[in-house]
Amino acid sequence: MSQRLHNDFQFVELKREEPQKVAAATRKVEFNEIYHSFEPEQASNQAHRCLACGNPYCEWKCPVHNYIPNWLKLVSEGNIIEAAELSHQTNSLPEVCGRVCPQDRLCEGACTLQQGNFGAVTIGAVEKYITDTALSMGWKPDMSQVVPTDKKVAIIGAGPAGLACADILARNGVSAVVYDRHPEIGGLLTFGIPEFKLEKSVITRRREILEGMGIEFRLNTEIGKDIAFDSLLEEYDSVFLGMGTYTYMKGGFPGEDLDGVHDALPFLISNVNNCLGYEQDENGFVDMRGKRVVVLGGGDTAMDCNRTSIRQGAKAVYCAYRRDEANMPGSRKEVVNSKEEGVQFLFNRQPVEVVGENGKVTGVKLVTTALGEPDANGRRRPEVVEGSEEVIPADAVLVAFGFRPSPAPWFEQFDIRLDDGGRVLAPESGDFAFQTSNPKVFAGGDMVRGSDLVVTAIAEGRKAAEGILDYLEV
Repeated sequence: MSQRLHNDFQFVELKREEPQKVAAATRKVEFNEIYHSFEPEQASNQAHRCLACGNPYCEWKCPVHNYIPNWLKLVSEGNIIEAAELSHQTNSLPEVCGRVCPQDRLCEGACTLQQGNFGAVTIGAVEKYITDTALSMGWKPDMSQVVPTDKKVAIIGAGPAGLACADILARNGVSAVVYDRHPEIGGLLTFGIPEFKLEKSVITRRREILEGMGIEFRLNTEIGKDIAFDSLLEEYDSVFLGMGTYTYMKGGFPGEDLDGVHDALPFLISNVNNCLGYEQDENGFVDMRGKRVVVLGGGDTAMDCNRTSIRQGAKAVYCAYRRDEANMPGSRKEVVNSKEEGVQFLFNRQPVEVVGENGKVTGVKLVTTALGEPDANGRRRPEVVEGSEEVIPADAVLVAFGFRPSPAPWFEQFDIRLDDGGRVLAPESGDFAFQTSNPKVFAGGDMVRGSDLVVTAIAEGRKAAEGILDYLEV
């Protein structure tokens, strides 16, 4: 029987299988990852379902263009170390992407089996399995063939873009020194994404790998405050900016300044700091225990707020989104997990006011919407249904409408130009990929693209590193 025919029978006989989940009653009271790892036989069986398409749509839909069919084949054959090597050729943080990527909208959504209603290959879970297993077997990046250069690059921001940039530079013999204002690497991977999606030991382990590659981290250091930016320009041959987007978007309706209204990111960061035992800022830990919580928004950040509030012991959690469930930007998997853990969704509901008494939140005024004509992005506009106002009682409100760029005040001084939306101008198609208007400075990730996925930040950090290598003639 040919390999192709064998695979044809394999995907019919073996259905798509997800890793086992911790029961909702157990997981909703703890901050631990909710998915078990695949056993070797499960990983092999799921990987073997791949049809090895001649034109791998999964690969092209992936922002880093992982060699997905190739490493699935290696896993099906039990060649885990080889699979890890191949995985790292395109992705600097595969174990992170396997955990947090919205695979249903990327690789798995494009899988040929998914298009044929046979259920996509469980690509994300296998990606996680590869690196976790290889590391447990003692795998480390092979740096034996790297030829050191005399070039040094400073990287500002230890988030996914910065880490990816440092990874590529180190593999090409360039000394990379990463600065970050936080006490640990990872950026929002560490301080924004809750531990039930990404346990922080994963980031700690990756830090050990990166340091083993010769990458240096200088943490608790804010550029422009603790170190002047011009000193970096003097000391280093180039500088990469990977500082992300931390300015949270407001709803622009009355009552957002009431006591009990919180922006999503400070809430999530305060919870991670509390879990990890880090010192809190002046606002302290935001606790939802015993409260009726209304989360406004429909993306993955809103889902993180939903599920964090549940784990903190909220009395009830409602999530209001202005479109229907099919149009939610959040991962389907995260919506399902939220529902299983007790979150109540209010679809086609748009907030128009946060109401309160004596300066404190008492509820959220919502209006019902119906989807009308498509907007400039092709999404149907939510239109208000007249006379549909209602007030949902609330003790706390979490605003999760996304993030905008956070340009540093010193950008202008050093001719780092921005577009009208505050994003750093660093085109991929320039003379050197992701070079800013200051020739010595490069940038990538959310601060260039706008708030987006972890994997797109990784892709841009890697491409920017290639631009830096070209600029430095390495």
